[in-house]
Amino acid sequence: MNIRQAYNTWASQYDTNHNKTRDLEGEALRTTLGSIPFETCLEIGCGTGKNTEWLIQKAKQLTAIDLSEEMLAKAKSKIRSGNVEFIHADITTDWDFIHHQYDLVTFSLVLEHIENLEPILQKAADVLKPGGHIYIGELHPFKQYAGSKARFETEQGLHVVECYNHHVSDFTRAAKNHGLTLTAIEEHFDNDDRSEIPRILTLLLQKV
Repeated sequence: MNIRQAYNTWASQYDTNHNKTRDLEGEALRTTLGSIPFETCLEIGCGTGKNTEWLIQKAKQLTAIDLSEEMLAKAKSKIRSGNVEFIHADITTDWDFIHHQYDLVTFSLVLEHIENLEPILQKAADVLKPGGHIYIGELHPFKQYAGSKARFETEQGLHVVECYNHHVSDFTRAAKNHGLTLTAIEEHFDNDDRSEIPRILTLLLQKV
């Protein structure tokens, strides 16, 4: 299913669906960034604002981007802070919505929908201040290999969102190619059960 169309359809139930991937990635983001100071943040794939609500407690200014108009509408209805700017944009095109550099750029369950990581990480590195961080939280490649994809059900049936498999080395290679250093990599498990396949992969990158 087309990514924009899928998330527009999913928006009405995204916050209330049983969704282990959504919930565990939110926990992983908070754990990864809890000790990282930042005043300005570019949130790529803000969705309905599940992470925006936490990020704006730390940031003085936040730019929240999403491809889905309906997801953005949900986020705007929940978050009234004047320190957040919500922008509808496609990150695979020019980033003409950027007017300054950021301390932090976040990608939450976004890059699985991007076929080529290289140009996206290049753009992210370009808008990052020296010493700034990039957070990536994704469905773990092991889950992808097992057939897991972003999916949801409606009265019309099961909808599977267009996704691409990325190996861990794809992330680290693209980061290195654009002057980003890997400072942390973690795997996150359902119920912290390390005997099972990890659900979420997080990477923390820093601009050299």
